[in-house]
Amino acid sequence: MKNYYIILLLLLSQLGSAQSNDAFAKATVAYNAADFPLAIKHYKEILSKGEHSAAVYYNLGNAYYKLNDVANSIYFYEKGLLLKSDDEEILNNLHFAQKMTLDAIGDAPRTKFQELYNNVLNSLTYDEWAYVSIGGVILCVLFFLSYYYSTSSFRKKLFFIGCIVLILLSITSLTLTNLNYNYHIHDAPAIIFSKEVPVVSEPNSTSNIVFTLHEGTKISVLDALNNWNKIKLNNGDIGWLESKHLKLIKDFSVY
Repeated sequence: MKNYYIILLLLLSQLGSAQSNDAFAKATVAYNAADFPLAIKHYKEILSKGEHSAAVYYNLGNAYYKLNDVANSIYFYEKGLLLKSDDEEILNNLHFAQKMTLDAIGDAPRTKFQELYNNVLNSLTYDEWAYVSIGGVILCVLFFLSYYYSTSSFRKKLFFIGCIVLILLSITSLTLTNLNYNYHIHDAPAIIFSKEVPVVSEPNSTSNIVFTLHEGTKISVLDALNNWNKIKLNNGDIGWLESKHLKLIKDFSVY
């Protein structure tokens, strides 16, 4: 009986995969025929089954770009980068899509130390920093054993210094793992979907307008209160806007 259920699950899995491949093929045919709405429909069928991939998001971004839908094209390119951050095709097309936005927002000025800190922190993912930490601990144990069983005073000194260096490396990488993980968890990027939206000083419709944003602009969501979101721009500007005007990039449940 157990084998029967295993076989049934395998058959259902293969059936789902075949259906997704069929939808992808249909989407490709529709895209090549310049029927971009139909291509979008087929790509979203794949997503509705919970099958997310950088390729699907990339193709969705391309289809919306062809329809001059700035917000959706940038939104799906950004989602694709979440799954494959170094994809040159997605990065290149995202760059072109961003040129269609009206808001030109520069980065806030940073000190040399801040730039160095960000470069080091983001040079690896938190998973990769964790692997470095684990690797450092393993090597440290090996160095300690070599130090303990070595009969040469020179080698003892060498292994002891190496052990200290590896301990410091493990502590540093573990710290960076925690910092990178916390940043990843609390980072909430979003895309503006309204043609034009006022950003106000407080979470209510009677507050003063501090600046205005347009569709396709990428922001960071800092907080939420009822149907309002506190947002921050790359240049450091902060304000509130109604939640209906944006979509969170990391939300993989709604399209």
